[in-house]
Amino acid sequence: MNKIRITKQFNFETGHALYGYDGACRNIHGHSYKLYVTVIGLPIDDKEHVKYGMVIDFKDLKKIVNQEVVEVFDHATVFNKNTPHKDLAITLKNNGHKVIMADYQPTCELLVIDFANKIKNRLPSNILLHSLKLQETESSFAQWYEKDQ
Repeated sequence: MNKIRITKQFNFETGHALYGYDGACRNIHGHSYKLYVTVIGLPIDDKEHVKYGMVIDFKDLKKIVNQEVVEVFDHATVFNKNTPHKDLAITLKNNGHKVIMADYQPTCELLVIDFANKIKNRLPSNILLHSLKLQETESSFAQWYEKDQ
């Protein structure tokens, strides 16, 4: 049987600020992200199996990505842990806001790497993460491919 790639799209809203950046994105702002998750594997060949013909049930992939990415980052504000906005981040967090202090600059490029690592660790051993596409704006996105690693 042939290996097949399947893709599922996820949408979430996240704010961030780029510490030390020389443009407008140093200010706190947000994006309506679209995350495309593509996995690769062999469809289940057992005709008696309840998931016969599936690489992975879209529902199972959705559960993994929602737990690792969407539920964590949706309506959160992400700061680099070295940000000069630390006091603001603490105030926001103390007032019930979702704040993430990341060990990295929360660019589209580094977010997609973080997401890839989180998702890869949760996939069944027979399913490989093929690629991610994180769309930050209508015309801007970052892509991660396993083969490039």
